[in-house]
Amino acid sequence: MYIYVQGIIKSMKKINSNKKELSAGQREELLRALKARFEKNMKRHNGIEWAKVKARLEANTEKQWSLSEMERTGGEPDVVGYVQKTDEYIFYDCSAESPKERRSLCYDREALEERKEHKPKNNVIDMADSMGIELLTEEQYRDLQKIGNFDLKTSSWVKTPSNIRKLGGALFCDRRYDTVFVYHNGADSYYAARGFRGLLRV
Repeated sequence: MYIYVQGIIKSMKKINSNKKELSAGQREELLRALKARFEKNMKRHNGIEWAKVKARLEANTEKQWSLSEMERTGGEPDVVGYVQKTDEYIFYDCSAESPKERRSLCYDREALEERKEHKPKNNVIDMADSMGIELLTEEQYRDLQKIGNFDLKTSSWVKTPSNIRKLGGALFCDRRYDTVFVYHNGADSYYAARGFRGLLRV
């Protein structure tokens, strides 16, 4: 019985891992899209070579899957920097507006469970975790806005400090009047024009 159960567990692990691995065709399509975006927006990553980014991606199938999820949900991920200390390339969601398939979400699971009526389909923290990405902080969001103009019509949830979240609030940002603003809402609120932006370290 023990051997039989262990066999089932191994099979389940294999199935779960396969869910986070792209087919050869999907990998090729993803890399082609990322390369085209990289070359079109060189000001976002001055001094970074695509060949090195590609080599890093090819060596990490799970990161490829996360980037594919960012792409699938409308994030248009692109390289925005390289951290020499940790030897990591940093991808941000660089879509002009907040990613379309990540909107109408409350902030976290606690907020979702506390909401009694008209619950949204999901929450930001769980969705980001399931994609294998990090939610942008306010500082990172402001860094993104230094390389372009984003969220001129929409807004994006950002990582909320624990002291604010404990009191029931959550933060979001947008760009209006050529200025980046940070605001607050109840963590259980959600809007059709608000999604979230993430980052991936590769």
